[in-house]
Amino acid sequence: MTAITVAVLDVWAPAVQEAVRACLPQGWSIRFARDYTEAHQRALAAEADVIVPGWAAVDAGMIAASPGLRMIQKWGIALDRIDLDAVERAGLTLAITAGANASVVAEHAVMLMLAVYRRLSMIDRATREGRWLFDEMRGVCRRLGGKTVGLIGFGHIGRMLAGKLSGFEVNVLYTDPRRCDPETEARLGVRFVSRDELLAESDVVSLHIPGGEENRHLMDADAFSRMKPGAILINVSRGEIVDETALAAAIRSGRLTGAGLDVFESEPPAQDNPLLGLDEVVLTPHTAGSVIDNVPNVARHAFGNIETFLSGRPLGPADLVLPRATPAHDAEA
Repeated sequence: MTAITVAVLDVWAPAVQEAVRACLPQGWSIRFARDYTEAHQRALAAEADVIVPGWAAVDAGMIAASPGLRMIQKWGIALDRIDLDAVERAGLTLAITAGANASVVAEHAVMLMLAVYRRLSMIDRATREGRWLFDEMRGVCRRLGGKTVGLIGFGHIGRMLAGKLSGFEVNVLYTDPRRCDPETEARLGVRFVSRDELLAESDVVSLHIPGGEENRHLMDADAFSRMKPGAILINVSRGEIVDETALAAAIRSGRLTGAGLDVFESEPPAQDNPLLGLDEVVLTPHTAGSVIDNVPNVARHAFGNIETFLSGRPLGPADLVLPRATPAHDAEA
């Protein structure tokens, strides 16, 4: 196969770059972004046969400035930062790595559920500061077991999460535009419900849907008012799905017990974001899919797609976005 140049548009730590290089097919070259400035990103893309964006944006200007570009291979599956119209106009192939990050993102969602219920960030900080909250925590901590967990979105991540929750003795509900088959529901022990029913019945509401304008502020003051009193919210999808001001108000009022968030409307969140000052909220910096021992899995998936494309063979339908548009079913970075 002819040697090609791959440009990774995200800024990655040296250990991540090393893990990706170890999976690179023989004869290929790879370059990694050093920052997210427009000039650097465009220069990197202009010299590549294939670009690999994760969080980095791909816009019409970048595509126009990259006449030698043959393919865009997304690291992950979320497409909200890629100009799909521009990709289609340019006749480029666009692929995702469907399911490659699902397991680790699902793990992160479970971690956030436990951390919120046990007030992990607050109690860790207090212990380090010499405050021994032995008596106080019994009055505010809760267990995950016995709760009803509602999953909004039931793609790769939602289904993986349902499987991981099976050992926690919880009741799992889900809602999705496409109901899955009865065999999958039985295997995962889940029940399909409407979104309104899910909000009313769930102790934990976990989001696993794409971002973008279609779902912007899907979880707003009205949605929080319809959630079960004392419920918690988990978001490992996209920040714009949640109205953060309304969420903070719902927690302060006692309507909701807390939240675990890996994503924000603006990243990083501004220091005056009302969620930052709440002990009931556990925050992580968009790292649900960022674990070093899953990097080879995603890299092999991405490079396999590129090899398939370059050989003229058809890409799998789960991974191919363009030229045959297939929207991502849930969001992972």
